[in-house]
Amino acid sequence: MSAVAIPGDPPGGRRALAVWGVGVSVYFVAVIFRTSLGVAGLDAADRFHVNASALSTFSILQLLVYAGMQIPVGLLVDRLGTKRVLALGAVLFTAGQLGFAFSPTYGTALASRALLGCGDALTFISVLRLGSRWFPARRGPLVAQFAGLVGMAGNLVSTLVLARLLHGIGWTAAFAGSAAAGAVVLVLVLLFLKDHPEGHEPEPLPHQGAAYVRRQIAASWREPGTRLGLWVHFTTQFPAMVFLLLWGLPFLVEAQGLSRAVAGELLTLVVLSNMVVGLVYGQIVARHHGARLPLALGTVGTTAALWAATLAYPGPHAPMWLLIVLCTVLGACGPASMIGFDFARPANPPERQGTASGITNMGGFVASMTTLFAIGVLLDATGDDYSLAFSVVFVLQAVGVSQILRLRGRAQRRERERLVASRVETVHVPV
Repeated sequence: MSAVAIPGDPPGGRRALAVWGVGVSVYFVAVIFRTSLGVAGLDAADRFHVNASALSTFSILQLLVYAGMQIPVGLLVDRLGTKRVLALGAVLFTAGQLGFAFSPTYGTALASRALLGCGDALTFISVLRLGSRWFPARRGPLVAQFAGLVGMAGNLVSTLVLARLLHGIGWTAAFAGSAAAGAVVLVLVLLFLKDHPEGHEPEPLPHQGAAYVRRQIAASWREPGTRLGLWVHFTTQFPAMVFLLLWGLPFLVEAQGLSRAVAGELLTLVVLSNMVVGLVYGQIVARHHGARLPLALGTVGTTAALWAATLAYPGPHAPMWLLIVLCTVLGACGPASMIGFDFARPANPPERQGTASGITNMGGFVASMTTLFAIGVLLDATGDDYSLAFSVVFVLQAVGVSQILRLRGRAQRRERERLVASRVETVHVPV
């Protein structure tokens, strides 16, 4: 069955790709800066003379700032538009990266990462909003997956390029030099980015105030699709995020006995798998809308099964083939989390897209932050028993799946009602 055109649907095309490319380049640079600490952890510990607990605070603080800002960012995007918010994000994360390059103490470095997290938090929701303004709604799943793919490319650049720069030219030159990329994308945004194509201006929003903000959040939250999107994002994203951001390398080296070089290759495999699976999931969801929930739940189930097999393996270490399969499947977690936005987006009108996306995007980062903290506490309490510490993954997956199953029927009924209404409107559009 052919997709039903929505009245006022943007046309897409080459210009849309060019404008969206400018926006997504900001997200690309933000992810490079976000993940730069992952390749500089040992250097940071030496530079600031801190232990592992203090080092992990960098990652937890960054996620805390990111998650806490998602609803405010959604409201900002709805109110101010994409261009202003992306420009502000580029200014903040560039300042944070520069500050991190020249920080003389742990405290100033922590403040710089918080500033970077603020700028990073402004980017992804803005890119999603930009895509919905420039491309037809039927392209939404594919555009969102491509945004996630570009983010993973940023992660790959951080892993492969920034790591070499760091050990080649030193801390200050590597971080300060990388900050130049932030200045470049800021100029591109100011010169070339537009919030929407001509003739597709959104309806003006009413006067902003505390009451309006509460109504905007409440209206988005009342939609079952928004809540389902949040729980899909919560349940799917965090296993890979926790693995890549902090605990993957220690698990592979200390619990599985691998060298740092081999562990680094497995982390890179997660990123590469994410990029490939993102393309596949985007195509499937764009063509078969009903595949959204099976893909999300299938990813969760497969991830849980492989984690169980790895942690419960009877020998001293899991075999390499099992670790390779685990890391390959972890690469599907990011693309699966993007499906959450495909539930929230059609559930909300254009003037609430940013708010709904912000609510959805909180899910995975709250789960990641919770898991990062819980694994650290359990490792300290059990004398570095990784099998027990990583069992917290199953707890959060069980919570998330129970909420998905509870909300899926309501969300599907509301979506069917909205589709019928949009078809009726299309039939009555004058020719």
